[in-house]
Amino acid sequence: MTLGLVSAARQAGLRTLVVDLDPQGDSTAGLDVDGDVTSTSATIIDDPRRRHLRAATLRSHWSEGSAAPVDVVVGGAELARLDRTDLSTRALTSLRTVLDKVDGAYDLVVVDCPPSLGGLTRIGLAAAHRALVVTEPGVFAIAAADRALKAVHEVRSSLNPRLQPLGIVVNRLRANIGEHRYRVEELASLFGPLVLTQRIPERTSVQRAQGAFVPIHDLRNPGAREVAGLFDGLLAHALRATRRRWQT
Repeated sequence: MTLGLVSAARQAGLRTLVVDLDPQGDSTAGLDVDGDVTSTSATIIDDPRRRHLRAATLRSHWSEGSAAPVDVVVGGAELARLDRTDLSTRALTSLRTVLDKVDGAYDLVVVDCPPSLGGLTRIGLAAAHRALVVTEPGVFAIAAADRALKAVHEVRSSLNPRLQPLGIVVNRLRANIGEHRYRVEELASLFGPLVLTQRIPERTSVQRAQGAFVPIHDLRNPGAREVAGLFDGLLAHALRATRRRWQT
């Protein structure tokens, strides 16, 4: 999901920063960065200073040529020690502290959280203006989406009053499977307009793009164009929500 949104932002010419909070570092790898860093996103959480942010940031190879710049705050395994429920308020708001210092340097900041609701995801939510909840069309989809929305509400109430849910996006949808269609209808009946119309289908093009470390928009086959168009729609929805934030 992060790679698709960043691909859409690059296509739209937006200066983008990706903050990788996942100990697996999939976004760091998928965005094709290389080079040495003296800090990581874990360092920033420990000590939220602008110099650590600079030291943890690498330029993605997606930025080569005339493409819009994509920078990545590198994640990694050391983040795992921070995925706890007993973090202090200072630790939970550390990422927001440092990102506020570079406000205006980027058109879009995407925080990639791990697929859990531990300390790292709460750090990401405490720094964000909008939260995109990702689920898959299975038997546990409703429970997972409900837990995520409750976490958004909790962080909004306790740490970040500017936070709002951007919506729920269904990923890896196979519309020819009755169970998938049923679960999407079930989600829509319970969460209404929070369930976004951009539903990302299961396509081999997504795996091809990830395997080649290239943006989905760079592939020209029909499946890739379909998925790229959906990510364009998700990005447009996010940008509209951000504009409304500045108007209120």
